Amino acid sequence: MFVIGLIGGGLSLSGAFFFPTPSFAQQAAIKALDADNDGTLDLGEVTKAAQIVFDRLEKDQDATLDRKEIGSRLNAKEFSAADPDKDTTLTKEEYVALAAKLFKQADVEGDGTLDARELRSKAGRALLRLIR
Repeated sequence: MFVIGLIGGGLSLSGAFFFPTPSFAQQAAIKALDADNDGTLDLGEVTKAAQIVFDRLEKDQDATLDRKEIGSRLNAKEFSAADPDKDTTLTKEEYVALAAKLFKQADVEGDGTLDARELRSKAGRALLRLIR
């Protein structure tokens, strides 16, 4: 991509790359996951996305995710916190529960939906790692 700018009243074309603002990723996530097309994500949309991602990550057909299957979506501390039975794996229910917890933390407006601004929060970014 090229950046076009004005120099001395004329146009110039620069070879610099344009990097989207941080909200681009959040807007793209909303567009991809927003089933009701209201411009936000609700808990049902997040839950469905978490279930789909869990199924995609769960490679060994044991109905759980281990650290290897999770990859960089969760660090060791986050994984341990999301594993209440401490069996070193996450069931689909535990994975979805973590997504729901992060949803509630990111929903600072308390309206039951997340917009791009809320998805830019720490909890929102962590949630996006789980559901994309």
